[in-house]
Amino acid sequence: MKRSLLRLSLLACAAIGAHAGAQAVSPSATIKPGLWQVDSTMASPDAATDNAMSMVLQQLGNLPPDQRKQLESMAASRGMAMPTVGADGAVRVTACVTPEMAARKQIPTGQPGDCKSKNSDIAGGMQVSFSCANPKSSGEGQVRFHGDQAFDMQLAVTTSARGTPEQVNVTSKGKWLGASCPAPAATALQKP
Repeated sequence: MKRSLLRLSLLACAAIGAHAGAQAVSPSATIKPGLWQVDSTMASPDAATDNAMSMVLQQLGNLPPDQRKQLESMAASRGMAMPTVGADGAVRVTACVTPEMAARKQIPTGQPGDCKSKNSDIAGGMQVSFSCANPKSSGEGQVRFHGDQAFDMQLAVTTSARGTPEQVNVTSKGKWLGASCPAPAATALQKP
């Protein structure tokens, strides 16, 4: 049971960036290359799912060394640091945006698995939708850009991490930290 709860929470964290390939087509929507921080909160209309996510997120800092190493490796393979959890329950990830990603206006987070996204421009941002085959998840929402150094995102995600469809609502705030990106190990040491 504990492993499926961890998978649910990690999938929800990954859903934060489920539209990593999303490209804004609005000329006003831009992001800067460099190091970004994304803080996200997750909630579910189902009390049991919400409680399970809260419990696992609280335990994220107490993972056994082998599980922590696996998660750090998975995050590093996607150009991200290991997520941390703040006192307010927000999950914080840092990720590097390359100049190429910035030119595509690509949000600086990643989603594992075989994913496809559709995006359309809206005033000040983009409408996003995605579908992933492995692990199975889908969702839709909006990204609102605040200049080229910040964005807000709302996603409604459906995941089957525990075998049945579950709804997770993700609210994220992204901010640009600086032009240079530290090595992944240094980024992973950052705390919220």
